[in-house]
Amino acid sequence: MAWYLVPIIVVIFLRIFILGVYFIPSGSMLDTIHIGDYVVTSKLTPRVFPLNRGDIVVFEDPANWLSGESSSGGILSGKDLIKRLIGLPGDTVECKGDGDPILVNGVPVLESAYIRPGVSPSAFAFKVKVKPGHVFVLGDNRANSADSRYHKNDGDDGLVPISKIEGVAFMRFWPFNRMGIFENHSDAFDDVKAKSANK
Repeated sequence: MAWYLVPIIVVIFLRIFILGVYFIPSGSMLDTIHIGDYVVTSKLTPRVFPLNRGDIVVFEDPANWLSGESSSGGILSGKDLIKRLIGLPGDTVECKGDGDPILVNGVPVLESAYIRPGVSPSAFAFKVKVKPGHVFVLGDNRANSADSRYHKNDGDDGLVPISKIEGVAFMRFWPFNRMGIFENHSDAFDDVKAKSANK
């Protein structure tokens, strides 16, 4: 094999099996991810590594969600969305609305590190139990995000099947002046983890 083919093969391998690249045309994840950003995902999660609350996940549209919001615009497809994972299988996620915090298993989540400033955790009340093999997701820009809250009547309670998750976004590589690694802010869920561990 010619030596110059090696880097090409490595890049193809990484692109197919390890990394995903996505263009973001919507504002549902502001201010964490901006319109026009390009993000890189790791396909190893959830295939090899477990999902965590706080992960930024790219997933295939589970039930025609894109009729209410622009696609995340995966370079190879226009059928993907990007949101933050809030609830894992077995979690109960709820909010009373009117500025009250999101509760996971009855524990308030401290979202100030990632939710868009000035935006309420949820303008309306909801409550959902996350069933096995699924997750509950929300956009960081709650005022402009057609997320799990808005799809409770989609036949799956607005939940995303884990099988639809294509990867976890871990960095922005464009524009260069904002290139950097994403923080999943899992510490916002520390009290939730502590309660779960003490059950």
